[in-house]
Amino acid sequence: MGKWLITAGVVLIGLGLLWPLLAKFGLGHLPGDIRIERKGFSFYFPVTSSIVVSALITLILWIFRR
Repeated sequence: MGKWLITAGVVLIGLGLLWPLLAKFGLGHLPGDIRIERKGFSFYFPVTSSIVVSALITLILWIFRR
């Protein structure tokens, strides 16, 4: 369990560091991402971007497990 938590933490740190680069490719601004902006309030929930990142991580883990 500890090994998986460390791996997940490293992956999250890597995504956090690569996020500006990924944003240049449109990740974070895909159709389906929810953005609500009101006066004094802003809410952003990247639904589609989360699905894409999840699919990529799943594919990478599936390849390494083989």
